Amino acid sequence: MAEWVGLLRQALYASKIVSYAQGLDLMRTMSAQRGWNLDLGAIARLWRGGCIIRAQFLNRIAEAHADGPAPASLMLAPYFESALNGAQSAWRRVVAQAMLAGVPVPAMSASLAFYDAFRSARLPANLLQAQRDFFGAHTYERTDRPAGQFFHTVWPEVQG
Repeated sequence: MAEWVGLLRQALYASKIVSYAQGLDLMRTMSAQRGWNLDLGAIARLWRGGCIIRAQFLNRIAEAHADGPAPASLMLAPYFESALNGAQSAWRRVVAQAMLAGVPVPAMSASLAFYDAFRSARLPANLLQAQRDFFGAHTYERTDRPAGQFFHTVWPEVQG
């Protein structure tokens, strides 16, 4: 039991980091698009003083944005990158065990999926591309051809 409490604590912390990273990424993107010039470190410090959000690691978020240029994502700041790397095994075990037991953990599993997608230079979107091409003749690009070349497959008739 104690082992699972520790694993769950790590998985929850990793999920929380990703959740904050997503929120900060959204603010960063909108700030750039709208010319808001948001100071994400100052926002984290402001949140730290709130009555609802008093997470200890908001100080770490402020630190990540204090020295030099801000990281492209909170997940790339050294402290958080280390925390996520250290929690990966526990995070995966908790999500897998929950799935095997039929216990829904939508936020935790979605944050793990986001983390895995974030770390991948190229993701396998072949099935999605094939479905779009089959159902709507949307065409697709191939990774083994120059960008901008589009292809369409004449799919066999499906008997249903």
